[in-house]
Amino acid sequence: MDVHLTIHGRQGLAGQIYRQLRAGVMDGRLAPGQRLPSTRKLALQLGVSRKTTLDVFEQLIAEGYLRSRAGDGTFVADAMTRLAPPPPKPATSPAMGAIWEAMEGALPMTPTVTPPAYDFVGGVTDKGLFPFDQWRRCVSHALRVQARGRGAYHDPAGEQELRLAVARYLAFSRAVVSDWQDVIITQGAQQALDLLARIALRPGDVIAMEDPGYPPARIIFAVLGAQVVPVPVDEEGLVVDALPANARMVYVTPSHQFPLGMPMSLERRLALLEWAQRHGVLVAEDDYDSEFRFEGRPMESLKSLDTAGVVAYVGTFSKTIFPELRVGYVIPPAPLGLALRRAKQVGDWHSCTMTQTALAKFMLDGYFAKHLRRMHKEYAARRTALLEHLRGDLAPWLTPLPCAAGIHLVAVLRAPHDEADVIRRAAAESVGLYGTAGMFASEAPRPGLLFGYGGIGVAAIHTGLGRLANVLAGQHRGTA
Repeated sequence: MDVHLTIHGRQGLAGQIYRQLRAGVMDGRLAPGQRLPSTRKLALQLGVSRKTTLDVFEQLIAEGYLRSRAGDGTFVADAMTRLAPPPPKPATSPAMGAIWEAMEGALPMTPTVTPPAYDFVGGVTDKGLFPFDQWRRCVSHALRVQARGRGAYHDPAGEQELRLAVARYLAFSRAVVSDWQDVIITQGAQQALDLLARIALRPGDVIAMEDPGYPPARIIFAVLGAQVVPVPVDEEGLVVDALPANARMVYVTPSHQFPLGMPMSLERRLALLEWAQRHGVLVAEDDYDSEFRFEGRPMESLKSLDTAGVVAYVGTFSKTIFPELRVGYVIPPAPLGLALRRAKQVGDWHSCTMTQTALAKFMLDGYFAKHLRRMHKEYAARRTALLEHLRGDLAPWLTPLPCAAGIHLVAVLRAPHDEADVIRRAAAESVGLYGTAGMFASEAPRPGLLFGYGGIGVAAIHTGLGRLANVLAGQHRGTA
């Protein structure tokens, strides 16, 4: 039978014919046992030399796609039946990856459309304020270090210089006293939580977390097969008395509760540590943006109060430098250190050594501390601008929750305003708003908006919130 092939130009003729015949065999258009035209006939059909078609057939026969019988012709190999597509599964069978497909909208993803002009997205930083000239010198240093070294895999826990820099920084800023060997470098806080869950939880184990809480953390625990039990929070943070007695792990954000913003009181912190010690439970402390505190004295981290070895301290540079860096860290209780290192090694062996070397120099040479001081001043001005509007022209519709730290705050929508409708109306004015209802698991959601100010300047805050006030005033007139 004839085979339809297409030749483009006169270059690489054998390769063109080979790829098309092989593709026909692979996708089933040329069925197992099917006779192919002779090399002479195919050469005439395509206008190429017979040597070209002979070379192609010989290669396909050598690779097992075709077989030749002397005096009879060339056929598609019978073994190609193994490449036939499988029969469709019954409609009731669970699809591979279904658990991930069900997460649409739950995980923060890079937007595929142009972001709004006035974007109050949380968890991002302003890269325009980052000292890239200093960072460039640190990267150049890291390149020189890489050039001198031999190609090899490194310690899964990370580069010694960065682990030392992190240990020194945390001892000074968060009173977390640790040896550099205790620090494990990860791909952001997200990987740190994933590794902790992998070594501490088995399918069916109970993990308790704040409600409302951080959706990506909840997803990590759920996809690993854990039973996630939401625990309410109040003005003092996690309600320790509501923790399930059968929990194997507790996830908390005590310095700046996500998303509501209140710090966990010292009394609650001590109660949680006592409860965890009594029940033999691991506590994962996510200290994601505590570097920026604007009112009162800094609260002690759980790790700094932990005398029983129950707290794994998790941090990230995504909120202090920028998320693309993908560097975080975890300081686990000593007995879990080896297991975490092995889990990290199995997952990706180690994080990027060049980035680690550059960041270590950035910290040890004092650039990081200067950057934090500069950003603290800038974020304080942005927070002040945001609160001016929330307590001024937006006060009829929004009530800000008390929040003394971080780079976002939450405001509750007053009835009868609908969260999704406000977000939609604001988007029409190029104001990006983000609701909090989806962050509740079992508690009745309180309609609210999370205002991130890490990536939006003071002037843009004033303009964006002025537009939001007009949107809400117009909605109010329309429903009056």
